[in-house]
Amino acid sequence: MFRIAHLSDPHIGPLPRPRWRDLLGKRATGYLNWRRGRSRAHDMDALAALVADMREHRPDHVAMTGDICNIGLPAEYPLAAQWLATLGPPKEVSVAPGNHDAYMRSSLPHMMRDFGPWTSGDDGEQGFPFLRRREGVAIIGLSSGVPTLPFVAAGKLGSEQLARLAAMLRATRDDMRVLLIHHPPVDGGGDIRNLRDHRALAQIVREQGAELVLHGHSHSISRKCLGGPRGPIPVLGICSASSIGRNPRRRAAYYLIDIDPSARKMMLAVRQLDKAGQFHQVAAAAAACVG
Repeated sequence: MFRIAHLSDPHIGPLPRPRWRDLLGKRATGYLNWRRGRSRAHDMDALAALVADMREHRPDHVAMTGDICNIGLPAEYPLAAQWLATLGPPKEVSVAPGNHDAYMRSSLPHMMRDFGPWTSGDDGEQGFPFLRRREGVAIIGLSSGVPTLPFVAAGKLGSEQLARLAAMLRATRDDMRVLLIHHPPVDGGGDIRNLRDHRALAQIVREQGAELVLHGHSHSISRKCLGGPRGPIPVLGICSASSIGRNPRRRAAYYLIDIDPSARKMMLAVRQLDKAGQFHQVAAAAAACVG
């Protein structure tokens, strides 16, 4: 049995103090949003409690599906790397970057440098998608985070990344293939929040297959599906790992997913923050999709 813990969207704070020249363009609106409310919606004590609870359940691998940062300040990335190190050694933690990690074009070199140990394949090379094979499980990390205009949070994979993904899925067809992506790979949410090439991704998965897709971005628990050659493929979304919002259904949560490669079966559990600030199991089931 191989256990994966899936968490997403921690939005690490507090935000480093920006210089005035750092707040040009999209960062200006992002910084105002952070000051006006986002900073209060994400609690680092809740995030620390989630990580502690997760580590007690001893996952073999941690899947982090993006938005570790907030507005792509250069000073955010070393802090993000320090936090990633608390999840486990880089070989046991995989990151699929989100739109807040790839906030601006100037953010990308910092992201690639500081996230590098967690976004490299078994061959040691950086780039997306990357492939890590563990005990009959193939973990494939995608990057849907791209710089966008203000008030736009859409993602895109691009033709080159999609072509490489198709080849990886063919090469790992005998493994249990788990795709990590930040944006939900299904239609919905409007153009400003969608994965813009989700139809192209769905076509590749329909032809080549996969066993599980994990994503973030929506800050909610969701279970949907994509079509595949062996039947429906579960697509699981999860809440922000640091959320303390008023809606109890959107409070900090994470998945524990037990994969049996020999039987080609998966079981999942959701652990979520309660009013007392403790994590407890709120759901457990065979990994299946809805919709």
